[in-house]
Amino acid sequence: MSTLLATASRLQQLHCAACHAPYSAFSLQRVSSCCAQPLVADYDLREPLTRAAGIQTTENSMWRYASLLPLLDETNRVSLGEGWTPMLALPRLAAHYGFQDLRLKDEGQNPTGSFKARGLSMAISKAKELGVTGCIIPTAGNAGVAMAAYCARAGLRAVVVMPRHTPQAFREECYWYGAEVHLVDGLINDCAARVRELNAAGELLDVSTLKEPYRLEGKKTMGYELAEQLNWRLPDVLLYPAGGGTGLIGIWKALREMQALGWLPATAQLPRMVAVQAANCCPLVETREGRQLNCQAYLGKPTIANGLAVPRPLGEPLMLDVLDESEGLALAITDEQMLEGLRELGKEEGLFVAPEGAAVWMAARQLLRTGWIRPEEQVLLLNTGSAQKYLENIVGLA
Repeated sequence: MSTLLATASRLQQLHCAACHAPYSAFSLQRVSSCCAQPLVADYDLREPLTRAAGIQTTENSMWRYASLLPLLDETNRVSLGEGWTPMLALPRLAAHYGFQDLRLKDEGQNPTGSFKARGLSMAISKAKELGVTGCIIPTAGNAGVAMAAYCARAGLRAVVVMPRHTPQAFREECYWYGAEVHLVDGLINDCAARVRELNAAGELLDVSTLKEPYRLEGKKTMGYELAEQLNWRLPDVLLYPAGGGTGLIGIWKALREMQALGWLPATAQLPRMVAVQAANCCPLVETREGRQLNCQAYLGKPTIANGLAVPRPLGEPLMLDVLDESEGLALAITDEQMLEGLRELGKEEGLFVAPEGAAVWMAARQLLRTGWIRPEEQVLLLNTGSAQKYLENIVGLA
């Protein structure tokens, strides 16, 4: 291990998300061997660390929070400038519908055009640090693009497996980054099965959602950022498009870490978290509302929001925990509603968001109408990507 510790990471260990058994954070890990569940990174949060000392304010990327990220040697950092995305007020839509404070954090302005840049920057950086020579991923689109880009940046082999119906823009970008691309009939769970076949010898690191510990750590930086951008006052309600759920879980992890550090008061009211899914593929909604025991046998359908077509997310228990702890909820939005949201955000606010981002806006509208959101509450929408790559899904439907 290098002695250069300029990031001063406080990483201590990993633990199994199910039974909390400890695992080493200093060797290559995948899912836990005890429960076959995600491994979660733990940090030393007991030693004092002020916001001034813990945030590298000259770094306008997610790496401003390097002391609370797992990379031990900054020379292994694989970055394209991800993070520190803008938070935008939506005054026209707020006035029209009766929100007093409505904002959107635009992750579409990340490298490769989506929030996936955060998770894959972190995962590929740790893969490089741990001596990995190649990575493989099943993807609905954006994650594959991000992995291909960061593997190219790191000089690692990249193998991407995506549904055949994925818009061509995603496939083409992976090709241009030099990735090996395999197309599969079905959804991302079918791609995962193909990944297991292709990687039967275990030569590649599978960076599927929550099947290694570090994509979650990159995604959690959204939580640190939104708190800092709001001057350490949290929104009342946070709406997030949840497919695999890493971002939802990561933001909540960040909020809890900030409370432990004293960056947020221990008694701070944390936001009610809303997990937004597609009506065509809403396993979390079905489980949360008691119509199934869990997502293990759920059968989803394609949706214009490719990132929400995740029928059997490994992180379902963790997402349910976030909703329980935050007194939040899960709800589903139809493709037709997403198109309406795309039109509104475009015409009223000049934002061309991914269908996933349109889904969270339509969910906010619905929850305000039913009274679950009150007009005086501060509401934050997370848009996870740009609509540019989705044109094949939405062209002619406006």
